Amino acid sequence: MILESIQSPADVKALRKEELPQLCRELRKFLVESISKTGGHLASNLGTVELTVAIHRVFDTEKDRLVFDVGHQCYVHKALTGRRELFSTLRQFGGLSGFPKPYESEHDAFIAGHASNSVSVALGMARARTLRHADYDVLALIGDGALSGGLAYEGLNNAGASGEPLIVILNDNGMSINPNVGAVSQHLSRLRSKPAYYHFKKWYRSLFGSHPAENRLYRFNHHVKTSLKKTLWPGSSLFERMGFTYLGPIDGHDVDRLCNVLEWAKELHGPVVVHVNTIKGKGYSYAERNPDKFHGVSPFDPVTGLTKKPASEDFSAVFGKTLIDCAARDDRVCAMTAAMEDGTGLTDFARAYPDRFFDVAIAEGHAVAMAAGMAKQGMIPVVALYSTFLQRSYDMLIHDVALQKLHVVLAVDRAGLVGADGETHHGCFDALFLPEIPGFTVLCPANFAEERSMLRWAIFQCEGPVAVRYPRGGEGSFREDTWDKPVVRLREGTDVTLMAYGTMLEEILKAAELLKEQHISAEVLKLNRIAPLSWEELEPFLGQTKNCLTVAEDCFGAGCAGQRISAILAEHGAAPRRLILKNLGGDFAPAGTVAQLRRSAGVDGEGIAVAVMEAMKHEQ
Repeated sequence: MILESIQSPADVKALRKEELPQLCRELRKFLVESISKTGGHLASNLGTVELTVAIHRVFDTEKDRLVFDVGHQCYVHKALTGRRELFSTLRQFGGLSGFPKPYESEHDAFIAGHASNSVSVALGMARARTLRHADYDVLALIGDGALSGGLAYEGLNNAGASGEPLIVILNDNGMSINPNVGAVSQHLSRLRSKPAYYHFKKWYRSLFGSHPAENRLYRFNHHVKTSLKKTLWPGSSLFERMGFTYLGPIDGHDVDRLCNVLEWAKELHGPVVVHVNTIKGKGYSYAERNPDKFHGVSPFDPVTGLTKKPASEDFSAVFGKTLIDCAARDDRVCAMTAAMEDGTGLTDFARAYPDRFFDVAIAEGHAVAMAAGMAKQGMIPVVALYSTFLQRSYDMLIHDVALQKLHVVLAVDRAGLVGADGETHHGCFDALFLPEIPGFTVLCPANFAEERSMLRWAIFQCEGPVAVRYPRGGEGSFREDTWDKPVVRLREGTDVTLMAYGTMLEEILKAAELLKEQHISAEVLKLNRIAPLSWEELEPFLGQTKNCLTVAEDCFGAGCAGQRISAILAEHGAAPRRLILKNLGGDFAPAGTVAQLRRSAGVDGEGIAVAVMEAMKHEQ
């Protein structure tokens, strides 16, 4: 096998051109076999095999800077840069990350996990290169989906005007910028990707000296050529008006042509867009037929394409079903999301109420601002976003929603630790920033029943902006619906008080049982909302135990609910002798299962119990 001989990009460069198709076939087989065992992003990586091989043939990513957009299409890059044997640990605790991470390899230029920032980052690197008089190439690899984010256009606009040598590779696997017109367009595409073409171009430009743009004949010929191309090839005009040289569209599964075009782009020494057409899921029939299903997958049977673990109901599905019921009750209820229709549980809602469903693509800020406009005009918009992506809309939450006290409902999916996607995807910030925005109500269901009740209340009874935040996955063993009071006492105790919200309730209930075995009586309090919090609501529940108050959360420490509760208690002279805030601290959590990550951070039942016992030992 060729792939087994590839230990670094130098080995890719050393291959004969005739060996590259075989390498690509082996890479696809490797991806399917590996990801079927670990889970991960499959379809996007299958689609970029030839493109990644071509990049490593033409560039040196140890020196040259390759900036991925989102980064879930980086698996082939990792396999070719010395990490192939680590794929058995992909997206596991302490294992290989599913996204580019500079701490893993010098070939990973920049962390990537969110969309649309690659051109801006790459331009920053290109400008740094120029200012420091360095010599390396800079590439941004961006997909057509990421082009739906506004930041991508901010970067393109500035990069095109900069004149900096920079190559933007547009991986177009679905949404074309503009349709190409017939056989002439296809012929020109093939012609432009041949070595003879760009050698002729290079020679032609040299005829007019070192500054051909200053020659009147060159400018006239260039104007005629550009006008003709815009007629036959309308897709290029957007980028060329921004200041880019446009090359493409190129068959993204023809390694030879890709190498030729990338060489040409490199020699142009200016802002270049290389438009590449690829097939998402290429080479694996199940992924080609259902690229969305195989975008991010759990472990599956590579022969049948079926997941090994049957899907079970989760918080996202319960949200979607409940929202359909609410929409049937009131025609003002509408739903919107940002390229996450299936992930947020809105697929059935979109079918049932197509006129009231809006997928705004990767544009979370726009989603929130649009929701504000709809709310101002009497609708009840429900915005379903993953917690990690809600961060992008922070300004709109303040300026467009909260300032006018508009009734916008946020369904904050994947709140808290999410597992294998790691640092860039954990939902550990919404619990910190949403309560700080004046007027926001933030609800935290502990199970499906409470999610249904809280969502209905948020839609039909709450005034002003409101968020219902819930985790990825299913509910725990606590199934009671106790949502209607801000604070609920679930367990009497005399020695210590344990407090949590959402599914972290499971951990403090476990901790209470472990403490009982050590003859420590633990009171358990459940927070149903983390904003607003007031002394009047907390005070009746905090006088039963005097020794120790422990608040457990799966978010970062600065600004967490525990800190806000401790400030309220201190303000009223009611602080306990010992206050323990159990949270993730101040560092980003890596990839791993939620159970592993909670254990690692000491916010699982055992970690909480140990912290309480240590605190009580010091009290004695």
